[in-house]
Amino acid sequence: MTALMIIQLLIVLAALYVGSRYGSLALGAISGIGLAILVLGFGMAPGKPPTDVIYIIIAAVTCAGIMQAAGGMDWLIQLAEKLLRKHPNQIIFLAPLCTFFLTVLVGTGHVVYTLMPIICDISLKKGIRPERPCAVASVASQVGITCSPIAAAVASFVVISNAHGFEINNLQVIAVTIPSCICGLMAAAALSYKRGLDLDKDPAFQARLKDPQMKEYMYGNTASLLDKEVTKEAKRSVFVFLIALAVIVMFSVFQIAGHDIRPVVPTGKIVDGVAQMKPIGMNVIIQIVMISAAAFMILLCKAQPKKAVSGAVWQSGMVAVVAIYGIAWLADTYFANYMDVMQGGLKDIVQHYPWAIAFAFFAVSVLINSQGAVVVSMLPLAYSLGIDGVVLLGVLPSVYGYFFIPNYPSDIATVNFDRSGTTVIGKYLLNHSFMLPGMTSVIVSTIVGSVIVRVFF
Repeated sequence: MTALMIIQLLIVLAALYVGSRYGSLALGAISGIGLAILVLGFGMAPGKPPTDVIYIIIAAVTCAGIMQAAGGMDWLIQLAEKLLRKHPNQIIFLAPLCTFFLTVLVGTGHVVYTLMPIICDISLKKGIRPERPCAVASVASQVGITCSPIAAAVASFVVISNAHGFEINNLQVIAVTIPSCICGLMAAAALSYKRGLDLDKDPAFQARLKDPQMKEYMYGNTASLLDKEVTKEAKRSVFVFLIALAVIVMFSVFQIAGHDIRPVVPTGKIVDGVAQMKPIGMNVIIQIVMISAAAFMILLCKAQPKKAVSGAVWQSGMVAVVAIYGIAWLADTYFANYMDVMQGGLKDIVQHYPWAIAFAFFAVSVLINSQGAVVVSMLPLAYSLGIDGVVLLGVLPSVYGYFFIPNYPSDIATVNFDRSGTTVIGKYLLNHSFMLPGMTSVIVSTIVGSVIVRVFF
């Protein structure tokens, strides 16, 4: 690397670091400063913003946000709560499965904020150290992103892979990531089963218990949604959402079976006097289906668009759009200008150890707090280095690394929801409650995913 390359790389890293410190929209906005310096200051050719991925996120988040506005999300949380309260002794395994599948269903991990206080309440009242299920459940809510057919990370992987000659669809991706990530989460839950002292042997908890006000704070209230009325329109919105997912899966199933039912349209190119045709991309189909489902919820389920815009799902999704827009554009600008140099320098490594790209995915995720942004910014580089798409699919779970520094909203919220005080950040920052389940989940999921793709691909 030349001195100029290093200086420009430091600018990229500085923009990402400062953006992560401010969080939220700042990730994308401050990336714009780095982009301006590279393009306007150094005269680098600007890269391409990931518009296809952004459109998918907007469509999926709009649909999920409308479902939340219709009350459908409350019904899903109620179903999860009924399961957890029916089997409280197994909450260490059931809680992460509930948060995982909620994320898989709606494509964002921010839907678990309502469920997390319930997990804390059930475990505390049962005498189970809340840190055990809460930490794994928080990790699981983010792990589910690479397993959702409408999530940005999966959509990005499909769009970018197809553009680089690795023909794959959303269903094939999650057929690998779902089993591998469940294995990782169950391994994390097993390691957390007896993690930390039991509450009756924990001196810090017992000291809190001796304070009458603190005891009332911990045990005085019950977090629950079971008493909340769920309307028939709310349930209907969930069914509309599930039908939309089923339609998307149907297109993928027929494609895998060799009977592609996607409409064929002209490409605009003419070869030897013949107009070239090709099927509509799955990214476009996802957008059409999700937007249509959102419209049906408004028409049939009394969902209020204004309420959707103010909801957590839609707001967090739009924040992700801005973050991916800025981060991916900045990263693509840098990598595209130095692709030849990087290919030459990393060629030997990726030829012998192509799976090592997982370490790069994880490291970038620690920095930018977005799995979708990691895929959009790093996957083109990985393909340009000659890494096979099958290998990249196997290591896809490694794009989740932002638990490493506990500044992500779901982790912070989990600490605040745990009234027992057992789920903690830690005095030394990295010795926090999410480190063990996070590392265990990512390592096991990546290994299992790599084995699965070798067997089936």
